[in-house]
Amino acid sequence: MQVLKFGGTSMGSAQSIEQVCNIIQHKKPNGRFSIVASAMSGITDKLIQCGQLAGQGQEQYRTVLQEIENKHLDTIRTLFPITVQSGIISQIKKRLNTLETLCDGIFQVGELSARSLDKIMSFGELVSSYLLAEKLKSNGLNAVWKDSRELIVTDNNFGNAAVNFLATNHQTAQYYQQQNADFVVLPGFVAATADGETTTLGRGGSDYTAAIIAAALHAEVLDIWTDVSGMMTADPRMVSQAIPIPHISYEEAMELSHFGAKVIYPPTIQPVMDKRIPIWIKNTFAPDDYGTLIHTQDGNGRTYPVTGISGIQKIALLTLEGSGMVGIPGFSKRLFEALLTERVNVILITQSSSEHSITVGIHEADMLKAKTAVDSEFSQEILEKRIEPLIVERDMSIVAVVGDKMKNHHGTSGKLFAALGRNGVNVRAIAQGSTEKNISAVINKADVKKALNVIHEAFFEEPLKQVNVFIAGVGNVGSKLLEQLDQQHKFLMNELGLHVRVTGIANSKKMAFGHEAINLAEWKSALEAGEASDMVAFAQKIKALNLRNSVFVDNTASQEVAATYGEFLQHGISVVTCNKIACSSDYAYYKSLKDLARKYNASFLFETNVGAGLPVINTLNDLIRSGDKVNSIEAVLSGSLNFVFNNFVNGASFREVVKAAQDEGYTEPDPRIDLSGVDVMRKILILARESGAKMELNDITNHSFLPVEALEAPSVDAFYEQLDVHAGHFLALREKADAEGKRLKFVARYENGKASVGLQSIAPDHPFFKLEGKDNIVLYTTNRYAEQPLIVKGAGAGADVTASGIFADIIRSAR
Repeated sequence: MQVLKFGGTSMGSAQSIEQVCNIIQHKKPNGRFSIVASAMSGITDKLIQCGQLAGQGQEQYRTVLQEIENKHLDTIRTLFPITVQSGIISQIKKRLNTLETLCDGIFQVGELSARSLDKIMSFGELVSSYLLAEKLKSNGLNAVWKDSRELIVTDNNFGNAAVNFLATNHQTAQYYQQQNADFVVLPGFVAATADGETTTLGRGGSDYTAAIIAAALHAEVLDIWTDVSGMMTADPRMVSQAIPIPHISYEEAMELSHFGAKVIYPPTIQPVMDKRIPIWIKNTFAPDDYGTLIHTQDGNGRTYPVTGISGIQKIALLTLEGSGMVGIPGFSKRLFEALLTERVNVILITQSSSEHSITVGIHEADMLKAKTAVDSEFSQEILEKRIEPLIVERDMSIVAVVGDKMKNHHGTSGKLFAALGRNGVNVRAIAQGSTEKNISAVINKADVKKALNVIHEAFFEEPLKQVNVFIAGVGNVGSKLLEQLDQQHKFLMNELGLHVRVTGIANSKKMAFGHEAINLAEWKSALEAGEASDMVAFAQKIKALNLRNSVFVDNTASQEVAATYGEFLQHGISVVTCNKIACSSDYAYYKSLKDLARKYNASFLFETNVGAGLPVINTLNDLIRSGDKVNSIEAVLSGSLNFVFNNFVNGASFREVVKAAQDEGYTEPDPRIDLSGVDVMRKILILARESGAKMELNDITNHSFLPVEALEAPSVDAFYEQLDVHAGHFLALREKADAEGKRLKFVARYENGKASVGLQSIAPDHPFFKLEGKDNIVLYTTNRYAEQPLIVKGAGAGADVTASGIFADIIRSAR
């Protein structure tokens, strides 16, 4: 004997019922079958609505009853030839007339009892299973319909009745001994008391019906046909990378179903687990898919210690604490008895070893009556200040990792909590059974999706790791970065195991977000179709999305954007920036960002603040971390200024060279930003701070070579006019250097806690003398590099190299 259960959308239309019949007919050569059918999709909800309306004295229930009748009549007319329709319609109308009479009685009384609601809800399964049986008969199969209420005996706990297995097994076995039909079709979900009163079996009741019948008949297998291809490693609506679980043990399935895996419910598993009857979860609409086989064996060679991840939402945490609890027996007993009195189900328990507090997780809907009951039970202790009033925290969820192979598998807990911690998910409570098959963590409900994804990534997607990037600023540097990310996408996945997705972009006018990821080949059109730009709203959206492994990238020079870094870091979102403002602003702000990054386990990376793509800051950090001490830093840190003075030769005017640098994109639109030396001051300040100095920008001496009239010119055009006016000043600087056989370089220097920037004449034997083009160079003199400084040299300006430095920081933050 095999037992098949069909439900969900597989009973939602004539087409799906046809598919059910095809599956059943395909199984015909394999023996006798019992078939349990759920109500048509949505009918049970309609029936409940009927009862509620009638109980409230509202006649709208008649309209809903008509909708139910119409749906069934439409199904009959589609499924059956016209020659047999009248008899079936007559039977259905007879049942629906009984339902209408019941609702009329409730309407007259104006009260809906649990007993009456059970009778109302039973009609969905009774009618649906009858139609399936008639369809099988019309297809020429030896099928019979049997009312489950004549087999399954329960108590009178209406709405969630408990089964009397002794009586049920006896009646079921007796019936089947006398039944010769190949297919017995039964309604799911419904049963009856010993007195014949209709009851229902609660959530997942149709699956439970099938399990009860399978256990009573010692069936070979129980097939649960639904609308998904088995159990998944996580809820695919929350985790798009979830994969099917081909094999799972009874115990693992119980744990996952208890913690929210809705494919199967815990009561379904118990009867067949006791008889060791396999459960096969199959997809009605993809019958060739393997599905999930629940049986005694675990894993079948599965390498992951974790089988699946699940979660329960709308949880409240109750905490009873106080010094008066320590060493006093009976507090736990009284707490649970108070909850039992109010029929509050406890989902999770954790207690501190000091006995100072005990915390339990319950459904949020029960929290008010739970608090009232517990505070009442401990009113005397609360009055005497020996314990605190019950602390209630709402808006919580439980995430659980489940697996038989977790037992004695070192590092599972560490991996779980490290993944959550790296992504800023705070764990409020933890519970683990001694069997080590389940580790549960209570977190804020806002973090559920992120938590499930990071846990799934940690246990099932290695070595592939998803990185979500949000980019502010898509000008020269930003557009090059997007181009590089698009170009290297496959390489990052194949070689580094990183799935880097650009999920949001913004410029000064527009911002856009991708549902999954923005197509980098079409990012311009996506941005153009976006909404008006607002950095506050952009930051709020990033935090609200709450995606795992998030990185915020700032390609702007905006003070407003730099002011948002702290918000990102304290939400566990890494920050990568080429914007120097944050790190060269007040030391207190710079230090606070570094501290936030450490506190919330996020990266704060700004390599491109100095030297574009050159490893200037990383090299310095490696020296410091390895115990070296920086004695001095000497550097040419402006590619723009180096370009200018390398080309200020052979009779060219200073004005012409500066204009050429601007036209090439080596300077800012206002060249004074580069020529004033302030940009170089910011860079040497950042290096000094990274060396350990507590220094402010105004502590740096700037030996400016620009005349005051040029610096203070009211416009860029006026600035260029001043360069012509002071052409002699610039020419004199060059001629003096030429006469000494030297070259002009704008040099930054830090030594003994002091820093300065200014134009210097460099002799031929100095490393700066042959620095060409727009290159940068940094000399680190340290305890280890005392005789010959450590030199970092290369291109220090340009969109390509700056973008590559930001790219490298993104990868560094992800790894």
